[in-house]
Amino acid sequence: MKRIVILGAGESGTGAALLAAAKGYDLFVSDFGAIAEKYKKELLAHQIDFEENQHSENRILSADEVIKSPGIPDHAPIVAAIKAKGIPIIDEIEFAFRHTNKKIIAITGTNGKTTTTLLTHHLLVTGGMKAVLAGNVGNSLAVQVMADDAEVYVVETSSFQLDYVGSFRPEIAILLNITPDHLDRYHNDIGNYIHAKFRITENQCPEDHFIYCLDNPILRKEMDQRNINAKKVTFSLSSPAAQAALKDRALHFQLGEESFKIDPSIARIKGPHNHLNMMAAVLAARLAGVSVEKIEEGLKSFQNVPHRLEYVETIREVAFFNDSKATNVDAVKYALQSFQEPLIWIAGGVDKGNDYQLIDVLVKEKVRGMICLGVNNEQLKSAFGDHIKHFRETDDVKLAVKMALEYAQAHDVVLLSPACASFDLFGNYEDRGNQFKAAVRALKEELENNAALI
Repeated sequence: MKRIVILGAGESGTGAALLAAAKGYDLFVSDFGAIAEKYKKELLAHQIDFEENQHSENRILSADEVIKSPGIPDHAPIVAAIKAKGIPIIDEIEFAFRHTNKKIIAITGTNGKTTTTLLTHHLLVTGGMKAVLAGNVGNSLAVQVMADDAEVYVVETSSFQLDYVGSFRPEIAILLNITPDHLDRYHNDIGNYIHAKFRITENQCPEDHFIYCLDNPILRKEMDQRNINAKKVTFSLSSPAAQAALKDRALHFQLGEESFKIDPSIARIKGPHNHLNMMAAVLAARLAGVSVEKIEEGLKSFQNVPHRLEYVETIREVAFFNDSKATNVDAVKYALQSFQEPLIWIAGGVDKGNDYQLIDVLVKEKVRGMICLGVNNEQLKSAFGDHIKHFRETDDVKLAVKMALEYAQAHDVVLLSPACASFDLFGNYEDRGNQFKAAVRALKEELENNAALI
């Protein structure tokens, strides 16, 4: 009987363990840290042998194959020991793929993959297909394969997962973009990171489709140098030759003999980066068999995940948006580009060595007022304090919301898009976003109650 050892007992590791147990493998799970209670209960309920807070090398190195959780870096001593002994290492998505014959749409990229994955899934479901989310969003692919309740899996895949695939082959693969990221895991060599991303297409066949963005310079360069077996499908905001292109404020699509166009304003998600995400998702949905009419219906009803340009409320004709997930300058740039209206910008937190010159022109063009929400706002103050008319600082999210409304005029937008980590005042970016939303709704209720008393 084949012996499988699983390193890490989070979502992917536990999912792999449940599938391996169901398939009758000789199985052992090892986690160097404490296993979360919900996963421990699953392992115990299925009588799976496991350990936590340690790696027993003798038990791990007896494996025929190791499934490594993506959060464990290659430089971990136990990974080095496994490689030294020549034991094959795979990822959970590779293991799950071996146990299903259902179609797979896989999405990766440095930015935008969660939105694109969720939108693609939504378009398939509203189009009448039995589609299931998996990977970095939703449950692990292994758990979904074990449930066997889908005709197509829509899988968000990270570079860390793709590092350890072998036979994984999606019928439709999407590579949104590549910009420098996670280079600490790739020996500060962007070439290693690029190679990991391109593994999403390396097993595709001529009947499969590889969807990628022509606007990304790294992708353009790589595509000139790589032999891709799948049918290449492109999307772009700037190149009219792409199969999905922005022309005259509409998204134009050309797939074989079929052409159609979609008005992007029918969707709730905003901004040029989301036009790219939309094009990728629409291409995938249409190639999967969803009608154009159903795709348009799905775009109208799609609501993005919380904390990504999430509409909150309108108070006195001022719209409030929560973009707490924007923890770097590049993400803030996308947010600022997403609005034509004058902005009251709430930013700040733990600065990560940001280069604010990247958004200096946008801020001067669009921002009427700025509130710095953080313990130390010196970097933001130095960058923008002198050329924004209304500039204030606070460490109180409720006060920040009130200040923003004071500065705003009718039809302005108040945008929380911090450019910084959240750990000075909040538990994480989700906590920051949730507190912001609560403060906005509390202020709206307070003003409505006061108006009712007059």
